[in-house]
Amino acid sequence: MPPARHRRPRAVHSLLAGASAIALGLGGLVLANGPGAHAADTDLITNGGFETGNLSGWTCTNGTVQSTTAHSGTYALQSTPGAGDTGECTQTVAVQPSSTYTLSSWVQGSYIYLGARGTGGTDPSTWTSSPSWTQLSTSFTTGPGTTSVTVYLHGWYGQQPFLADDVSLLGPGGTPSSPSPTGSSSPSPSPTGTGTGSPSPTGTGSGSPTATSTGKPPGLPKHILTGYWQNFDNGATVQRISDVPAAYDVIAVSFADATTTPGGLSFTLDPTLSSHLGGYTDAQFKADIAAKRAAGKRVVLSIGGQNGTVSVSDSTSAANFANSAWTLMQNYGFDGIDIDLENGINSTYMAQALHSLAAKAGSGFILTMAPQTIDMQSTGMEYFKLALNVKDILTIVNMQYYNSGAMNGCDGNVYSQGTENFLTGLACIQLKGGLRPDQVGLGVPASTSAAGGGYVDPGVVNSALDCLAAGTGCGSYKPDTTWPGIGGAMTWSTNWDAKAGNPVANTIGGHLHAMP
Repeated sequence: MPPARHRRPRAVHSLLAGASAIALGLGGLVLANGPGAHAADTDLITNGGFETGNLSGWTCTNGTVQSTTAHSGTYALQSTPGAGDTGECTQTVAVQPSSTYTLSSWVQGSYIYLGARGTGGTDPSTWTSSPSWTQLSTSFTTGPGTTSVTVYLHGWYGQQPFLADDVSLLGPGGTPSSPSPTGSSSPSPSPTGTGTGSPSPTGTGSGSPTATSTGKPPGLPKHILTGYWQNFDNGATVQRISDVPAAYDVIAVSFADATTTPGGLSFTLDPTLSSHLGGYTDAQFKADIAAKRAAGKRVVLSIGGQNGTVSVSDSTSAANFANSAWTLMQNYGFDGIDIDLENGINSTYMAQALHSLAAKAGSGFILTMAPQTIDMQSTGMEYFKLALNVKDILTIVNMQYYNSGAMNGCDGNVYSQGTENFLTGLACIQLKGGLRPDQVGLGVPASTSAAGGGYVDPGVVNSALDCLAAGTGCGSYKPDTTWPGIGGAMTWSTNWDAKAGNPVANTIGGHLHAMP
């Protein structure tokens, strides 16, 4: 994102190395006695080895039992993700309150997730991509009122089939309230309805169940338009929040300030705005935010910018970040926050901070991100790792497709900024790298004045959205699959858009909201 108050030239990055393809494979699940298991523990999973030769005990969107390969025994689960679902298989198990459980399995394939929902505490999740059998293991403690949990396995949208075998849940058994499913197939979930597990490096998710999201918070359209609102004057149109066009579904207030406390945040309405606007007080600012929310919009506080440095590098600074962000959300009425840190990020501790904040905020929490293109070139980048670590609470990632130079697309070719191929080829990396389609947005400058490079005409942005969603209107690069649930678009900024006559709000916003 362009800097907050004092601009400086941003270094232009280019990456010319070819991208390596993701190796896909088939696999299965196996349980071994996990850490913490004791003599009183029993295996609570029904048909965890699939040796019945069918899906007895499991409910799957697109699963079957095969005997071509298995980790042990004769049979293993094979499930095939589609463009609109993750190929999820679930089993609901009776458990005891306030008890510890170990969930473990063996898997083989691309982007395979194992976890549990409804634990009444921190819902666990772990994941891997492996062409050979790999054991996944995680644990959790049930809440004081929890009597059942749902164990799940799933792959990822558009990926190859995965195999699973020998699933097991060790711990004290509960009393079933109803019979287990007997291999029925449930309807395929929507693109925004699966993938709740957070693939954290430590193998577990965090955050309270009430804050955990399986899709967009309620009330947002299928394809959303995000705009950054400038809390400063840099030559663009100075606006009140109330001046932002209704086409913007999410407004990111730019920017929060760092305090002298590590991880701490503050926010002050720029006093120069008042002189430009004939008066704009804190009370008016808060009232404008409340009015936008009443109209069904969301307003978040953006953290960072090119010159904004907030360091979250340990548990103390993570707690400071969450506590100060929550205070600002309560004070101003923000629905959540946007992460636009461009000076380094720690994916482990920032994820800890964000899960803590989401737990405080509860349902409806909005979390957006605006990484630079260089930050999302591979899943090994810290920013990409952060997005995956908080996938369970993440609303959308609007990567900045500008100030970038040339970058790799997911097909290994190099594309230049300012083209449709650049938008589609780089979006594909995120779409195939673990984010849900609704979590991927196209961040573009509102005009040539808004960024140093990378401006694209709104019509080209619309074509890129159509290409990703439906395979139509593509440039010379056409992805090998489509993502009808593509998240939307973002612009820097609503102020520069207003200066240019609102082409983003009118053209891109109108197109997004008309997309099926």
